[in-house]
Formats: sequence, C-alpha cells, structure tokens
Amino acid sequence: MQLLVLGAIGYFGNGAAQVYLRYLTFKDVVTNEFTLNAGRKSIPEWRNRIQFLADSLEMPEEAGIAVVRRTNKQAFLEVHYDEEIVLPGFKRDVHFEVKAQGNL
Repeated sequence: MQLLVLGAIGYFGNGAAQVYLRYLTFKDVVTNEFTLNAGRKSIPEWRNRIQFLADSLEMPEEAGIAVVRRTNKQAFLEVHYDEEIVLPGFKRDVHFEVKAQGNL
C-alpha cells in the first residue's frame, strides 16, 4: 500500500516539479547572463533573448515578456508570469518572477 501511495505522489507531483524546474532553470540562466552582460546588449536584444529562452523551455507566453530599464550605471530586468499547476482535486495558479540587475 505504501508503494502505491508513493507511486501516486510521484506520478502526480511530476507536473508540479516540472513547472518549478523550468522556473529555476529560467531564473538561473536569466540572472547569470544579465548580471554578467547587462551592458553588452541593447534593450531590444535583451527582450529577444528572454523570449527565446522562454520559448526554448516551453514556458507560458508571458514569461517571454521582459521589462528592461537602464540608469546611468545599472540595468534592471524583470519578468513576471503565472503558471497553472494541476493535480487531482487541486488546481492552482502560481506567480513567478525573475529579477536581475547588472552594471553598465
């Protein structure tokens, strides 16, 4: 019986785990690239890069929409999106956000 319960948790929890794994991968790549290379790309180039990353990870469309701002010395990037997690008898929208900043 315990194996059956563990198997069910693993099977149904896989969808939620994939959502969080995609988020963590996306966040890691975006923050690392932006922190190290903020001044090397223009704002449209950053927006295109974020869109490409979101598409390649098969994320929701909103994940590809980045807000990029620049001051005299720093650049800031923000991405906000929601993703739905569905489990038996449970459905929830989870809000994710990625923020990064880098020196120009």
